[in-house]
Amino acid sequence: MITDYKNKFLKYYEENETKLDVVVFVGGFIFDILTMSDIDDLFSIFQQVIYLSIVFTILYYEILFRKFKWKPGTKTARIWEYRTLILHFILGSLLSLYSLFYIKSASVLHSLLFLGVMLLVLCANELPGVKKSNISIKTGMFGICIFSFFSILFPIALGFVGWAPLGLAILATAAVFYGMYRLLHKKIPDHYSLTKIILAPSGSVIGLFLVFYVMGWIPPIPLSVVEHGIYHNVEKQNGEYLLSTEKPWWHFWHSGDQHFVARPGDKIFYYAQIYSPTRFQDQIYIQWSQKNHKGDWVSADKIPLQVVGGRKSGFRGYAFKANYQPGEWQVHVLTSHGQEITQMSLNVEGSVATEPREFVIERK
Repeated sequence: MITDYKNKFLKYYEENETKLDVVVFVGGFIFDILTMSDIDDLFSIFQQVIYLSIVFTILYYEILFRKFKWKPGTKTARIWEYRTLILHFILGSLLSLYSLFYIKSASVLHSLLFLGVMLLVLCANELPGVKKSNISIKTGMFGICIFSFFSILFPIALGFVGWAPLGLAILATAAVFYGMYRLLHKKIPDHYSLTKIILAPSGSVIGLFLVFYVMGWIPPIPLSVVEHGIYHNVEKQNGEYLLSTEKPWWHFWHSGDQHFVARPGDKIFYYAQIYSPTRFQDQIYIQWSQKNHKGDWVSADKIPLQVVGGRKSGFRGYAFKANYQPGEWQVHVLTSHGQEITQMSLNVEGSVATEPREFVIERK
């Protein structure tokens, strides 16, 4: 009876493979969004290690199997039959998880190309041709997952972002694939073949990530802005931040006073709630820029802000600007190495009105 159900399932899957893959892909992505834990959650990290270990094992034996250096035994043959499905599912889960982490930490304008590449890889994993393709493509996808894992792990462990965590992530990723190469070389003494299958795809992934990092296109994981906005005043009272805004109801899409009506003596306050892991402690910068008459953005003040992790809903902080001119402005939140975490645009309009203003107080 079990054999009959198995055969029926395999037949149904073969006939509806593309439809089922789309359903599983969309459902899995939604599930990851709803169940995604904090980036430094120990259970989540442990789960990623297990998933990555399974992928490593499947790829290792798949290469041996294709080179006729290994074949499954009687007990493992049943599981081996489903290796492609298992590999596809786990790679899809990992790629969607890391894509969500990157999206959460991204300043979209600066990271658009990188996010596009990640989403293309995520979608490519769902294509039947990729699932049945040569092992090099799967090795490349595994390389993206391994590098993403270490590029998240080391900033969490060290408590800051920058070149040191990136360098460690590169070394750790290279060590994993070199270890796989050495293990396989003992049974397959074919340097050219193993280079093509393992070293070339993994080296390409490392090189691509390094270029993206130098260009500032990789989001500064694990930092992410939970919420931010422009306000007329920010005060801290009894552990709460009181944000004063006069945003009219028809500007419902604005975060605070992005259309800032400035009277003489007004300061422009920028408030941000930034998520960072528990042990994280690093410096960020709030940079103000104004568009000049030529249409170019000119940097004004660059204010340092110390971010300390540990608060569940994110570190809270603010900066203000007292000297400014009416016009178009931008506020950029940058890491100490110049990576953009987020940005916000605002328009400053001068006013000489004297009647009393009514502010709405938001509590954070």
